[in-house]
Amino acid sequence: MKNLWVRFGCFLTGYNYNILRGCSEAAFKAVKKYTAAMLIICILWFFIGVTFAQRYLTSNLTGSIVAGVIAVIIIVQVERQIILSLNPGKLLLVFRFCLALMMSILGAVIIDQILLEKDIELEKVTYISERVDKVLPSKTAELKDQIFALDTSITRKEQEKLAYIADIGKNPTIPIIESQTEHTTERTKYKNASGGDSTVETPRKKTSISKTFLPNPKMALLKPLDSAIGSMHQRKAAKENDLLHIRPALEQELKANTGFLDELKVMVRLISNSYVALSFWLLWILFFLFIEMLVLVSKQGDKASDYEKAVLHHMNLRVQRLEALAKSASPA
Repeated sequence: MKNLWVRFGCFLTGYNYNILRGCSEAAFKAVKKYTAAMLIICILWFFIGVTFAQRYLTSNLTGSIVAGVIAVIIIVQVERQIILSLNPGKLLLVFRFCLALMMSILGAVIIDQILLEKDIELEKVTYISERVDKVLPSKTAELKDQIFALDTSITRKEQEKLAYIADIGKNPTIPIIESQTEHTTERTKYKNASGGDSTVETPRKKTSISKTFLPNPKMALLKPLDSAIGSMHQRKAAKENDLLHIRPALEQELKANTGFLDELKVMVRLISNSYVALSFWLLWILFFLFIEMLVLVSKQGDKASDYEKAVLHHMNLRVQRLEALAKSASPA
């Protein structure tokens, strides 16, 4: 079990187990210490990654676990930059401190949005109400314009309908006059100069007029016109209902579409208005910062272990071997 824990620590920290097992107990304790510090950080960021994915990315359980695992992988790779550095320079230490500060602020923000959820919800009521007050005039004016446009269209259609009805009352039927021309030839016989019979053909045109009555075609336009007017009345009623309930609808819409940045703004308002909330938030920042700095402080406080000296020894031997090969390969 001990070897398993050390092997797991080597996997987490990046140590080579084959080199470590030939080192002293101090090297084993260093691995265990780094492993414990990294486990604390990994557990916290796994929880943060899962919660953030569920709350703001609307991920399912599988997606949330994947997000938590990704957060853990990032943390492990960051911590290895310090643990595997044999002689960490000042620039690396400053960079790691700045990164720890940023990560502590991010972690505290996400954790506080979970722990202060009820307080944030109460403050969100005021925040949403203020946003509704800003949006409400333009939305109300837009709905009123749409209702006015529908009123105008309905009035126009009703006037058109009344004109059709008046015309139908005056002319219930429309006369259709058709004329038909028939061409005929009239033959006339007479005696010519030689005493013979001759025939003269004279063309004749005969025109007949027929008159029929059909229902006024505007009668067929009344039904689709009534349907259009009824549809406009329904749309107008829907718009008037929206206008009547526009404020609760806007509040519900804004509440349903509240994202991470909105909740962050609400939390800033809450913190700026309450010393208790500000103190709690700063406490979480310091808590995360100190945990993030655990590995760095441990690395700085420890002297070089025999593991690191063994690694340096292997490196020096390798360098000397490469230099010897280079000298032997160079021409005399």
